[in-house]
Amino acid sequence: MEHLHYQFKGGTRTLQRAADVVGVVGSGNLEVLIESAAMDGGCSIDITTAAVGFGAIWEAVMIDFQARWQLADTRIAINDMGATPAVVSLRLDQAVETMLERRP
Repeated sequence: MEHLHYQFKGGTRTLQRAADVVGVVGSGNLEVLIESAAMDGGCSIDITTAAVGFGAIWEAVMIDFQARWQLADTRIAINDMGATPAVVSLRLDQAVETMLERRP
Protein backbone atom coordinates (compact mmCIF):
# COMPACT_ATOMS: atom_id res chain seq x y z
CA MET A 1 0.00 0.00 0.00
CA GLU A 2 1.16 3.53 -0.73
CA HIS A 3 0.10 6.63 1.20
CA LEU A 4 0.02 10.01 -0.55
CA HIS A 5 -0.85 13.43 0.83
CA TYR A 6 -1.74 16.63 -1.01
CA GLN A 7 -2.41 20.02 0.52
CA PHE A 8 -3.90 22.94 -1.38
CA LYS A 9 -4.33 26.53 -0.25
CA GLY A 10 -6.36 29.44 -1.54
CA GLY A 11 -9.64 27.63 -2.19
CA THR A 12 -12.78 29.75 -2.44
CA ARG A 13 -15.62 27.22 -2.18
CA THR A 14 -16.75 25.74 1.12
CA LEU A 15 -19.02 22.76 1.59
CA GLN A 16 -22.65 23.48 2.48
CA ARG A 17 -23.06 20.59 4.89
CA ALA A 18 -22.17 20.72 8.58
CA ALA A 19 -18.65 19.77 9.62
CA ASP A 20 -19.87 16.55 11.24
CA VAL A 21 -21.51 15.24 8.05
CA VAL A 22 -19.38 13.00 5.86
CA GLY A 23 -20.25 12.24 2.25
CA VAL A 24 -19.28 8.78 1.07
CA VAL A 25 -19.04 7.65 -2.54
CA GLY A 26 -18.07 4.07 -3.17
CA SER A 27 -17.54 1.71 -6.05
CA GLY A 28 -16.00 -1.70 -6.29
CA ASN A 29 -12.49 -0.26 -6.20
CA LEU A 30 -12.64 3.25 -4.73
CA GLU A 31 -14.02 5.00 -1.67
CA VAL A 32 -14.08 8.78 -1.14
CA LEU A 33 -14.75 10.34 2.26
CA ILE A 34 -15.25 14.11 2.33
CA GLU A 35 -15.94 16.48 5.19
CA SER A 36 -15.83 20.11 6.21
CA ALA A 37 -12.87 20.90 8.47
CA ALA A 38 -11.27 24.05 9.79
CA MET A 39 -8.12 24.20 7.65
CA ASP A 40 -7.42 27.94 7.29
CA GLY A 41 -8.98 27.87 3.82
CA GLY A 42 -7.04 24.81 2.71
CA CYS A 43 -7.99 21.46 1.24
CA SER A 44 -6.24 18.30 2.41
CA ILE A 45 -6.34 15.04 0.43
CA ASP A 46 -4.99 11.77 1.86
CA ILE A 47 -4.80 8.73 -0.39
CA THR A 48 -4.21 5.11 0.50
CA THR A 49 -3.75 3.07 -2.65
CA ALA A 50 -2.84 -0.46 -3.61
CA ALA A 51 -1.46 0.82 -6.93
CA VAL A 52 2.11 1.64 -5.85
CA GLY A 53 4.27 3.90 -8.02
CA PHE A 54 1.62 6.11 -9.58
CA GLY A 55 2.29 9.26 -7.51
CA ALA A 56 2.76 11.48 -10.57
CA ILE A 57 -0.63 10.43 -11.97
CA TRP A 58 -2.34 10.93 -8.60
CA GLU A 59 -0.77 14.37 -8.33
CA ALA A 60 -2.04 15.38 -11.79
CA VAL A 61 -5.57 14.15 -10.96
CA MET A 62 -5.59 16.00 -7.60
CA ILE A 63 -4.30 19.25 -9.13
CA ASP A 64 -6.99 19.05 -11.83
CA PHE A 65 -9.66 18.30 -9.22
CA GLN A 66 -8.72 21.25 -7.03
CA ALA A 67 -8.47 23.56 -10.05
CA ARG A 68 -12.08 22.66 -10.96
CA TRP A 69 -13.59 22.90 -7.47
CA GLN A 70 -11.35 25.35 -5.56
CA LEU A 71 -12.31 23.77 -2.22
CA ALA A 72 -11.56 25.47 1.08
CA ASP A 73 -11.81 24.04 4.60
CA THR A 74 -12.22 20.52 3.26
CA ARG A 75 -10.64 17.20 4.20
CA ILE A 76 -10.77 14.28 1.77
CA ALA A 77 -9.67 10.68 2.28
CA ILE A 78 -9.44 8.26 -0.63
CA ASN A 79 -9.13 4.49 -0.27
CA ASP A 80 -8.16 3.01 -3.63
CA MET A 81 -7.80 -0.53 -4.89
CA GLY A 82 -6.77 0.31 -8.46
CA ALA A 83 -9.37 2.69 -9.88
CA THR A 84 -8.53 4.46 -13.13
CA PRO A 85 -7.93 8.24 -13.10
CA ALA A 86 -11.30 8.79 -14.82
CA VAL A 87 -13.13 6.86 -12.08
CA VAL A 88 -11.23 8.76 -9.38
CA SER A 89 -12.25 12.11 -10.93
CA LEU A 90 -15.87 11.00 -11.30
CA ARG A 91 -16.14 9.78 -7.69
CA LEU A 92 -14.50 12.95 -6.34
CA ASP A 93 -16.92 15.11 -8.34
CA GLN A 94 -19.88 13.09 -7.05
CA ALA A 95 -18.71 13.45 -3.45
CA VAL A 96 -18.28 17.23 -3.77
CA GLU A 97 -21.65 17.65 -5.47
CA THR A 98 -23.30 15.74 -2.61
CA MET A 99 -21.66 17.99 -0.03
CA LEU A 100 -22.55 21.20 -1.90
CA GLU A 101 -26.27 20.40 -2.02
CA ARG A 102 -28.30 22.44 0.39
CA ARG A 103 -30.70 20.63 2.67
CA PRO A 104 -34.33 21.77 2.56
